[in-house]
Amino acid sequence: MIYSYREVDSLEIKELKQIVEALLIATPEPLTQNRFNVCLGDSEAKAPLNEIIGELQKEYEKTNRSFFIKEIAGGYQIVTRAEFEPHIKGLFSKSGKLRLSQAALETLAIVSYRQPVTRNDIESIRGVSSDSSLRTLLDRKLLEIRGREDGPGRALLYRTSTEFLQYFGLNSVKDLPKLREVEDILAEDQDELV
Repeated sequence: MIYSYREVDSLEIKELKQIVEALLIATPEPLTQNRFNVCLGDSEAKAPLNEIIGELQKEYEKTNRSFFIKEIAGGYQIVTRAEFEPHIKGLFSKSGKLRLSQAALETLAIVSYRQPVTRNDIESIRGVSSDSSLRTLLDRKLLEIRGREDGPGRALLYRTSTEFLQYFGLNSVKDLPKLREVEDILAEDQDELV
């Protein structure tokens, strides 16, 4: 049973916040309510994760921490504030970055905005074969096969994965910029070049 956060006594609240914070630090994937419940086991005092996250977030803001908790892919993760990016970049080598070819990026963009989509749909937009790009994106777990189309040939349907959401820091594909927003940004960049 999940209790309201207010129904849990103050000693348990402190302990639950410590548990959530430890889980957020320890896990590379977003912490969801279900995963949190599993980690608590048979404990009677289960509180809604979002309420505990809210309390931790207030503490972090109050103490001006270099990190905050962000909702990503249906769960929560600790992330650093943007102003510390230059310092953090020094920790990671270039080999740790995700490198994709122009063809793979085009394919990923098409799937992101048109999902679920078939290989034929992707190729009709790009005008060239996308087999290699799809294979690369599947291998890197940025795409997944959703099922099959109902039409003739029952073509495979592709969509973005949870790893895609995590990598790009999105909670859902609805958080992607709208195509109009992208066009406005590109137009601004062109104006600056002129």
